[in-house]
Amino acid sequence: MSSTGHTRILFQGDSITDGGRGRNEDANHWLGQSYVYLIAGALGSRLTATQPEFVNRGVSGDRASDLYARWNEDTFSLQPDLLSILIGVNDAWRIVEQEPSGVTDRFERSYSHLLEETCEVMPEIGLVLCEPFILKTGATEARWDIWQEKITGYQRIVRQLADQYGAVFVPLQSMLNEAATKADASYWLHDGVHPTAVGHQLIADQWIDIVQKSPLAIR
Repeated sequence: MSSTGHTRILFQGDSITDGGRGRNEDANHWLGQSYVYLIAGALGSRLTATQPEFVNRGVSGDRASDLYARWNEDTFSLQPDLLSILIGVNDAWRIVEQEPSGVTDRFERSYSHLLEETCEVMPEIGLVLCEPFILKTGATEARWDIWQEKITGYQRIVRQLADQYGAVFVPLQSMLNEAATKADASYWLHDGVHPTAVGHQLIADQWIDIVQKSPLAIR
């Protein structure tokens, strides 16, 4: 466990994870307003006897390669017991939009290297890999076929990496696809990428359901 004596759960990712989290000493905003906040509230209230510590280090705009660039400071130095990663949409976005930073696709290479080094430095860590996702609305609509092809490939890669590194895989796309049959896609992901409040709740519920039924269940 972490030096605090409580199990430390670290969430890493892009703006979906970031959720506008605070960067100062104001504890009211440390977790932001994403699925991380909802998971921390739900599990924290159930596990008052052990009081697990939830930490959010998502950074808006990050790609898999950006995670690696800040991994020493934002992961290794924090010594988490459990690490949850949700990344991929910005890797795809920059390629789809043909931005200079998306000329080469470094998603698989960066993600694999990240996990390899993490397991070397922290061999006892528990890993949770969340599936990247999109829905057809807003930002994804104009180039939907390209978006779908790219994200589907990333989903396959994340599942393979989860198998390779013994991580718990949290599937999200099929859950959102089903949700989009009950209400417009924008009800769940307001621009096809970023979750609304109800979208974040779906993700939080799925994360808790999968992780708490796994060998990595937080006690």
